[in-house]
Amino acid sequence: MTTQMIVRIDSEVKERFNKLARVEGKTSSQMVRELIEGYIKERDIGAYVDDLWDRIGGKLRSKGVRQKDISRAIKEVRKSRS
Repeated sequence: MTTQMIVRIDSEVKERFNKLARVEGKTSSQMVRELIEGYIKERDIGAYVDDLWDRIGGKLRSKGVRQKDISRAIKEVRKSRS
């Protein structure tokens, strides 16, 4: 589902932005969406951590490591530190 966001900017900035968007063959709305999505990707640590875990999990699975193996290793480490 999409929704609208209203942003107030200087009219000259808006016109220059629209021209740059047209040069790239995009609408100003497309450009704003891309800019916001890029901003979020750069700063959302949660998405970064999720991606990191996905990559680690993929590498472990490709080496035949199972969830049970990981759980056992965690228990052993916790036990050795007690």
